[in-house]
Amino acid sequence: MRVGTFVLAAQFPGQGQGEALHRAVRSAEVAEESGLDSVWLAEHHFVPYGVCPSAVTLAALLLGRTRRIRVGTAVSVLPTQHPVALGEQAALLHLTSGGRFSLGVGRGGPWVDLEVFGGGLAAYENSFPESLGLLLDWLGKPRVTGRGERYGFREVAVVPRADELLGDGPPGPEVIVACTSPKSVKLAAEKGLPMLLGMHCGDEEKADMVALWRTAAREAGRPADVVERNEHVSAGVAQISDRPADAVETLVKAMPGWLRQGLGAHVTVDGRHRVMRDPVAYTEFLCGLHPVGPPRLAADRLAATAERTGITRFALLVEGSGDLAATEENVQRLGTDVLPLLK
Repeated sequence: MRVGTFVLAAQFPGQGQGEALHRAVRSAEVAEESGLDSVWLAEHHFVPYGVCPSAVTLAALLLGRTRRIRVGTAVSVLPTQHPVALGEQAALLHLTSGGRFSLGVGRGGPWVDLEVFGGGLAAYENSFPESLGLLLDWLGKPRVTGRGERYGFREVAVVPRADELLGDGPPGPEVIVACTSPKSVKLAAEKGLPMLLGMHCGDEEKADMVALWRTAAREAGRPADVVERNEHVSAGVAQISDRPADAVETLVKAMPGWLRQGLGAHVTVDGRHRVMRDPVAYTEFLCGLHPVGPPRLAADRLAATAERTGITRFALLVEGSGDLAATEENVQRLGTDVLPLLK
């Protein structure tokens, strides 16, 4: 069982952006100190839901401040950046960290980001497969040419090469795809890439997505060891307290204000109507789904997810209290009180 944290650098009401980023960095440092497996970093633009606009930049900082823990993006949004530029950064972090970097990528949403960064709605609706293919070419080949509808360029050399890691490390950074639909599940499976599954999904839905992934990977001709290997990552929420009611109360007091402010700030690129979940009901839903409560309950919920889905890697949101000291304690308890119960 590999348990890591999911860091959004969430800006709660009344907080400054620097405060949110400081809490994000500290939570990652404490995660390594507490024996957790990984830290997964989200990126967002123009909204207080998360104030980190570049997950790879924050990953570089954290890789420099740590020595053991794996650091990944969850996710780098492909429609708002050039896949070659992202591939160069991923290779650089892979090589300089000794293979501790994971690159999670996703399609993102139909937000105004697409207008600001020039990709437009087409980049969101149509270009993700092309961008992912070009990114994988960059991470796996010595020379690359752009031959797609969105990216066309003459052959260039790949520098630095991701497969030139010294020692016995992996030949390139792990690439993971955020999947929210059958279409994205099948794309990840065809490429043989593991999935990142969202914290809004229950175990049954995640199990169905894993089954679909295996079927699609098999149909794409992926080897049996790839089809059966379960390197997918399950996102969730964790809040550890000695009494279940205290853990739930902590999140229900803090998270709805952040969700209302953060998600409500999203602006669509084309003016389409958005329906936002009720923040209180959504928080309560997450509390019932994920490791929120005493250590034994938390361990049992993680073990149940692993048994039902086969997924044994977790990225858990730990900053739901919005408070620095409480977040540090929450991370510490995940490592000292929950992890031993999973072994």
